[in-house]
Amino acid sequence: MEQAAALRAGNLSTLDRENLAEEIESLGRSELSSLVSAWRVVLLHMLKFDCQPERRTRSWALSIRDQRDQAADVLADSPGLKCRLDEAMARAYRGARLDASRETGLPLRTFPETCPYTRDEMLTRDFPIDSNS
Repeated sequence: MEQAAALRAGNLSTLDRENLAEEIESLGRSELSSLVSAWRVVLLHMLKFDCQPERRTRSWALSIRDQRDQAADVLADSPGLKCRLDEAMARAYRGARLDASRETGLPLRTFPETCPYTRDEMLTRDFPIDSNS
């Protein structure tokens, strides 16, 4: 709190610059991690949707929508992440691919090594909710 007050007051000479820099970096990592986590769930369900159409469920589609909203909130709160979207998507896909293999019981090689979806597809592709599932 003292550091924030000093910064607001313009008392730059009293700032613990090293600690302040670490706090800022930590916040950026936390926000990036939140984005990766949300996108990982989106990509996981997209992979399952495409690889197991006979098992599609309403919960998958709802999860995609919810996690897209979560990711949008993170990006709205942290516009500085926009320069790291490709990195976030690549990290999210690596995890989603492993999760998809574990959850479906399908071999890892079933899922492409690199993300088969564009960012636009990941963010806007429609997943109709079938009332029967």
